[in-house]
Amino acid sequence: MGWITVKKIEAIIRPEKLEQVKKALEENGYTGMTVIEVRGRGEQRGIKLQFRGRSITVDLLTKIKIEIVTPDEDVDKIVEIIAKNARTGRPGDGRIFIIPVEKAIRIRTGEVFE
Repeated sequence: MGWITVKKIEAIIRPEKLEQVKKALEENGYTGMTVIEVRGRGEQRGIKLQFRGRSITVDLLTKIKIEIVTPDEDVDKIVEIIAKNARTGRPGDGRIFIIPVEKAIRIRTGEVFE
């Protein structure tokens, strides 16, 4: 088998957008992913909430991180699907990172992707 180069896509999105993003990816044939609940903050530096008549700042917001490792030729399509389905137009929609993968090994078969 020839060399297959792969990239890792990491998308940080709003929790309420996960099902929509997941469904859109599945409809386009992309089913493999890892989903992790994470906490963090971006440019907005958290949000202010009213709690029992007092204002409190929550600076680490709950987000969802989706990780997908895919051949290079699928990266643009996957990123487009995630961005379209995760976007609300409000601050806090998230980020998408594309990271080169040096090597990936399928445990079941020992198949190596470099």
